[in-house]
Amino acid sequence: MSQKWVFIGDSITECGRFEDPRDIGNGYVKMIQDELVPKKDVDIFNKGVGGNRVTDLAARWEQDVLSLKPVLVSISIGINDVWRQLDQPQIDQVYPDEFKAVLSNLLAETKHMGAEIFLMEPTIIEENNESKGNQMLIPYVDIVRELAAKYDATLVPTHTAFLQTKKTDLTTDGVHMTDAGNRLMADTWLEAYFATERN
Repeated sequence: MSQKWVFIGDSITECGRFEDPRDIGNGYVKMIQDELVPKKDVDIFNKGVGGNRVTDLAARWEQDVLSLKPVLVSISIGINDVWRQLDQPQIDQVYPDEFKAVLSNLLAETKHMGAEIFLMEPTIIEENNESKGNQMLIPYVDIVRELAAKYDATLVPTHTAFLQTKKTDLTTDGVHMTDAGNRLMADTWLEAYFATERN
């Protein structure tokens, strides 16, 4: 029987999956699938939903993650938790303390299920390391790193990769990925995957 892997997150993960009959989309999840599925007996599920914050993941965690009983769960979240503070300041916000508490609960549930966890750093808000959005992301990135260590998850340093790359035109609008941005995400994930001990 094939292993089930779930990739969950916001629109960066969704990336056209609802228009794709295979429900995979055309972003970094597809690139990872194209790389690994020919070599491994794996079924990859894309559970990205545009606009999601960590509280939205919590609301659908049972249905979209736990009920599938995956052996690997990859989580990419945090961009909208910050972006909404910039573009929709009038709504209720998810500040770092709540972000940490909710994400910690999701990781605990996933760990209890026995799944391997890959925790991706939030990527970027504007292709400018000093942008207000990227500065506001710092505590969220720090939380992801802290929780990856606490729950023995594999940290995927996607924020670091975007800050360090010399490539440009990685996003269409400062947040959503071009093919080059998706490639950087996929390559960073795959590097973290192959760096872990594999039987």
